[in-house]
Amino acid sequence: MSTDADTTPTPAPRRHPALALVVISSAQLMVILDATIVNVALPTIRTALHFSPSNLEWVITAYSLTFGGLLLFGGRTGDLYGKRRMFMIGIAVFAGASLLGGFATNEAWLIISRGLQGVGGAIASPTALSLIAINFAEGPERNRAMGVYSAMSAAGGATGLLLGGLLTSYVSWRWVFFVNVPIGALGLFLAPRALLESTPNPGRLDTPGALTATGGMLSLVYGLTNASTHSWGAPGTLIPLVAAVVLLASFVMIERRAAAPLMPLSIFGNRNRSGAYMMMLLLGMAVFSMFFFLTLYLQLVHHYSAVRTGVSFLPMSFGIMLSAVTTAKVLTRVGIRIPLLIGPSFALIALVWLTQLKPDSSYGFVIVPLVILALGMGQCFVPLTVAAISGVAPNEAGLASALLNTGQQIGGALGLAVLGTVAVSSARHYATAHRGLPGVLAAATTHGDTRAFIVAASLMGVGLLTSLLVIRQPKGAPGGPGAPEELAVVA
Repeated sequence: MSTDADTTPTPAPRRHPALALVVISSAQLMVILDATIVNVALPTIRTALHFSPSNLEWVITAYSLTFGGLLLFGGRTGDLYGKRRMFMIGIAVFAGASLLGGFATNEAWLIISRGLQGVGGAIASPTALSLIAINFAEGPERNRAMGVYSAMSAAGGATGLLLGGLLTSYVSWRWVFFVNVPIGALGLFLAPRALLESTPNPGRLDTPGALTATGGMLSLVYGLTNASTHSWGAPGTLIPLVAAVVLLASFVMIERRAAAPLMPLSIFGNRNRSGAYMMMLLLGMAVFSMFFFLTLYLQLVHHYSAVRTGVSFLPMSFGIMLSAVTTAKVLTRVGIRIPLLIGPSFALIALVWLTQLKPDSSYGFVIVPLVILALGMGQCFVPLTVAAISGVAPNEAGLASALLNTGQQIGGALGLAVLGTVAVSSARHYATAHRGLPGVLAAATTHGDTRAFIVAASLMGVGLLTSLLVIRQPKGAPGGPGAPEELAVVA
């Protein structure tokens, strides 16, 4: 949440603008990379630490929930206490939690360390984005810096998949966590030498809002995940779900009355902006858990190595980057509405395709929907960002952007909880019904995955309807207020 005042740096000579960009982009790469580098190592982690199928989801979910749930809070700390200071604190927490996770010897240890990584990421990521506004002048210079920053974010997915496979296969799964430590240490060393500090603003942290929002989401996901191992009527399911309703309702009441709310509800007054948030939430729910299921499918059913699995996903990662860059270039001519109809349509086609997955499906059968999905996702990200920040007041630009990222992270966590519950329950029922038959475990795993993809396709269908019925072309030229140059104000 940036204001005109908080982007005014403490006077100091800017001696190393290139180094500043390296520090900011490297930190973002580390945080984004962590979302995918762990995926490839999941089957190995499952065996090494004796994870149950339902608890394995929490290796991903613990990170996504704390990261997404605290993004707004992390951005606010930068406003109040100085962005460079909080950026360094976020990196320190992230790197320290990574070191802790690398030494994990049981489920609880690793899950807690992943949650702490999310806390560090939630502080470092929004402050890193805001530091671009402080360290680079508005105009072409800042636009170039934003381009590098965005490229690092996109490259993090591809790099994480490949690096995760290499480290898991040739060193140890523990190094998917240890690798963050030297990157974080270098960032902490260079940050005070390369980055300018913002002027702290007087104000209060909306701690009750942050606690109720994050606690509510944790309770909701825990209740949904618990349903896969017990039942919807079990106390372990009902109590967390009731607690989630109470906490999230309390969050809304707190935000309505707070003098300095974490999430001013007025931000949702714009139709396109609210539609963009809803679409990103649904996109996160439908798409981001797909990595989890396909990683297990390729390694457990087809017995791919971690390296081969990482390489198998690379076409998708590069497809997202190519599609996003292309969409950004044509957005001034076609506007946001066309790509926000084509993108979800491609994603829906891909997810429907994956519902036909079989235990003996070839890699060719898998890669085609992955590429289609990549093209669709790439067409969504840039126009969704533009829709989210267009027309906001300068002091709400950071909030508008952070809410979009929050929707993506929370959507991913919720999607994994819902789809994971469907997959585990369906696989268990299939295995029970076909006990004793050859290849029943592979068939049961695939059956659970396809049932999850059916739910994912349904969610994506709702996303497409949201785009069709809610998103409207801004007034003016084809690109309207949604020209790519507006991305520069995200900071």
